[in-house]
Amino acid sequence: MLRFAAPLIFGNLLQQFYNVADTLIVGQFLGAGALAAVGSAYTLMTFLTSILLGMCMGSGAVFSVRYGEQDFSRLRVSIGLSFGMIFLFTLVLNGAVFLGIDPMLELLSVPAEVYPLMREYLWVIFWGVTATFLYNYFASLLRAVGNSVAPLVFLAAAALLNIGLDLLFVVILSWGVAGAAWATVAAQWLSGVGILLYTLFSQPELRPKRRELRWERKIAAELARFSLLTCVQQSVMNFGILMVQGLVNSFGAAVMAAFAAGVKIDSFAYMPVQDFGNAFSTFIAQNYGAGEEERIRKGTRSAVFCAAVFCAVISLVVFLFARELLLLFIKPWEGEILAVGVQYLRTEGAFYWGIGGLFLLYGLYRAIGRPGMSLVLTVISLGTRVALAYGLSAIPAIGVAGIWWAVPIGWVLADITGVLFYRKLRKRKKAF
Repeated sequence: MLRFAAPLIFGNLLQQFYNVADTLIVGQFLGAGALAAVGSAYTLMTFLTSILLGMCMGSGAVFSVRYGEQDFSRLRVSIGLSFGMIFLFTLVLNGAVFLGIDPMLELLSVPAEVYPLMREYLWVIFWGVTATFLYNYFASLLRAVGNSVAPLVFLAAAALLNIGLDLLFVVILSWGVAGAAWATVAAQWLSGVGILLYTLFSQPELRPKRRELRWERKIAAELARFSLLTCVQQSVMNFGILMVQGLVNSFGAAVMAAFAAGVKIDSFAYMPVQDFGNAFSTFIAQNYGAGEEERIRKGTRSAVFCAAVFCAVISLVVFLFARELLLLFIKPWEGEILAVGVQYLRTEGAFYWGIGGLFLLYGLYRAIGRPGMSLVLTVISLGTRVALAYGLSAIPAIGVAGIWWAVPIGWVLADITGVLFYRKLRKRKKAF
């Protein structure tokens, strides 16, 4: 699992450079207002792309099971059907977000001084939505059949291009936030088209034959169940974060900037355990398809141990070096922003074990054919987070700290629910 997860982890850490490079360069060269705009746009963009990512991940779970069964004909039919369905959805989503930029910004309560910068950034960044679909679809497909290296290669090339173009467009050509957005879009298209061509030419056994490009109701229903439930799970998770972003925005530009920088550090901090959860899901799904019960039990114990050790180490690092990490994005003299950011990171960082356990539970339930349970856990986690964030932050004595404390409370409640349900399945002999 660790060998398979390593390229996955490095790949997604590189993917974070898409927006982190924007944030770092924008924060250092364009100031706090631009940093707030790009950081808030990142939260919105993450919500939108999570819809596509969830559909791709759901299809990937089906692909893993078919691959474990060595049923290549059904695998190719599934690939053709899922690509067509998700691609059409992507086109509709892409058109909708262009039409809905202003209503979305109003819903997020974006301050007047940040509004034009955030709108300018989003108008450009939305041109990369289809490229994001291409990359995530073919990355999910390749990982489902055991190839986690190729997605890493394309992301590495894209990350380097992103950083280079950021420096060119923002620092040298002075294109402002639009330049940072164009750099990201160019990198997204490189990785999306590149991995598409690689898969078509290097994996001929995955290319559907003409007779396999057909509608099969049973396969389509299976894909829809996995894809839509995982899509809803991912989008609910990020919609909750988006609602919290709107609450953060109401506290002003300084809190927005601190939250924007803190979220970037969070993304790097727990991204490895998130990707390990995805690798764990592929491992479980392939062995589930092959009927390898003992390997599933051993793999689960190993995964829990690895995730716990990683979360303990990364929590300690973030807690101790919160200020130093924030200085990557924030000027040393911006004291208010730094103070809020340190408070955020130390609150979240102490509880990374909670999100680590949750990622393993998501992967487990997706792999054993119960994606609906992943959705339930997400609703518990995010529902708690949103309700407590609004409730606690309204108490004057708590204020913005209530938003930060709502997060780990939601993680822990979801973890407890997921573990208890799995124990119930094992007692009923419905899980390994």
